[in-house]
Amino acid sequence: MAHLSFPDLLALVPQAPDWRLDWGGIQALWPELQALDACPQDPIHHGEGDVGIHTCMVLEALIADPDWRALPGAERELLFWAAVLHDVGKPGTTVTEDGRIKAPGHSRRGSLMARRLLREVEVPFAWREALCGIISYHQVPFWLIERDDPAREAIKLSWRCRPDLLCLHARADARGRIAQDVPGIVTNTDLARETFVEEGCLTAPFGFANDESRVAFFEREDRDPHFAAWEDPRCTVTLLSGLPGSGKDTWIAAHMPDHPVVSLDALRDEMGVSPTANQGAVIDAARERAKVHLRAGRDFVWNATNVSRQVRAKPLSLARAYGARVEIVYLEVPPKRLGRQNRDREAVVPQTVLDTLVRKLEPPEAWEAHKIHYVLPEAATAAPA
Repeated sequence: MAHLSFPDLLALVPQAPDWRLDWGGIQALWPELQALDACPQDPIHHGEGDVGIHTCMVLEALIADPDWRALPGAERELLFWAAVLHDVGKPGTTVTEDGRIKAPGHSRRGSLMARRLLREVEVPFAWREALCGIISYHQVPFWLIERDDPAREAIKLSWRCRPDLLCLHARADARGRIAQDVPGIVTNTDLARETFVEEGCLTAPFGFANDESRVAFFEREDRDPHFAAWEDPRCTVTLLSGLPGSGKDTWIAAHMPDHPVVSLDALRDEMGVSPTANQGAVIDAARERAKVHLRAGRDFVWNATNVSRQVRAKPLSLARAYGARVEIVYLEVPPKRLGRQNRDREAVVPQTVLDTLVRKLEPPEAWEAHKIHYVLPEAATAAPA
């Protein structure tokens, strides 16, 4: 569809009184959805057939669910589109091993793909990220109750997505299959929901005593979620995150002009390393400069793209090792504006590099640091705190 917009997506959400599903119209939106029809699934767990058939059945199960119909309109829309896109990562991850069809890592791959597709449509940031959270963890309610410490897993998950919506999706996901284990999976999902209820985090993140208590809980498996940690940081490290051209340098100049900056771009220029070359030496140099500030207990800024959780984890872990408070500033602009601002940069990032970073994009989540500051386009709503 040319010029696809957010209202176009919402117009495809079934409405009362007939709750009609236009699966053909939905699949026509993106080749990624059309590819679902050619993706096989293991017949033991998916006797219904390919991923396209399964996704349609999940949607039918969802819109027939009285609990989904009773949701406020915005939550109905969010959950419907999470169901549309929940298995979009399967075609790229499906393999056959020992005669069995599997799709390892399809949840995370699907969330990255959904973010890319919805970013191009310029849907509101908070709506998009809430949807991607459900996709990332959409299978967790199937087995949460079987984990060694389901309460701990539930608390963590409450900071990554809306548990009540996640469980509602999981129930539809289970019912949208033909398999002998469907009743057991539905029961497990109901028990997972009760776990969230017991921990007081069914509809909102678990309430920690303070920011340090939350960060420490996610760092250490033996941390009591009810423990109130002492907050006395040696310094504050502000980590910038955003695609090239999103305005990180401009933000620093406007908001932290007097702070020392560890900049990977500046180090690349200083060391003569291309953005497309191996970045190991640049990152090592950045860590050494960061350590100088950390040893001195001095506030500073770490300026790099930091677009994935895995990449952010390394500088954040370094800062935490020195007792620092960590804050993340995430900047995002619409795709067309991003391309324009990248072209206007003194050091233009090659389009191939930018495209790779877009595919890896994972905006920071609230559990990753003491504080996240979201600098978003004017049309986007603020992200959940």
